[in-house]
Amino acid sequence: MKLPNCLNNAQTTNNTLFANCLLLSISRLLKTANPKTLLRAMGLVAAFIMPQASQAEWHDPILQKVLSRSLDQPGSLDDSFDDEVWLIDMSARLARFIKEPELRLKVLKMIHLEASKVDLQPELVLALIQTESAFDQYAVSSAGALGLMQIMPFWKNVIGQDKDNLITIQTNLRYGCTILRYYLEKENGNLTRALARYNGSLGKTWYPERVLTNWERHWVVN
Repeated sequence: MKLPNCLNNAQTTNNTLFANCLLLSISRLLKTANPKTLLRAMGLVAAFIMPQASQAEWHDPILQKVLSRSLDQPGSLDDSFDDEVWLIDMSARLARFIKEPELRLKVLKMIHLEASKVDLQPELVLALIQTESAFDQYAVSSAGALGLMQIMPFWKNVIGQDKDNLITIQTNLRYGCTILRYYLEKENGNLTRALARYNGSLGKTWYPERVLTNWERHWVVN
């Protein structure tokens, strides 16, 4: 079984099957001697065995407000001329990362949907995804962060359910947009500090600068 198939299938079942699937996949991957793929696998193992955050630690009224907003807002694209122009424009920019036109449009619509629900600019989310994963749905960091927006698995116990599949594009986007909006609220709208929190580097500016540079160079709407 390929690693992406293992991720898609096993995370929706149970921990034992997930662990067995990982062990089988990694044993096969070891024979391929592909460093990039092996790094992904090792990162996923780290995510699987790392301690989970207690939900009791996250009874934050700011977070609860953001979660409520993300559930209540429709936030979808309509068929207006401006929305069509946005999709065409962003699709052309995204082509360097996602080759298939239909998939590009699907991803863009989901990004717009999830960003709009929590009052984020979709272009900012595009810049963050470029920085985090370069639009690789199956990206796994060495720390165990997953998917397009590189979500740490403990967030499932904080804002979702333990059976949520963070590799699924829309689920990943919902988590990532909710987390970023939460940090923005927590930092009173200070985007630099919110982005640093998202990356786990609060007090440093290298990560926010990277995201903002990508936003300015690739995603700003004139």
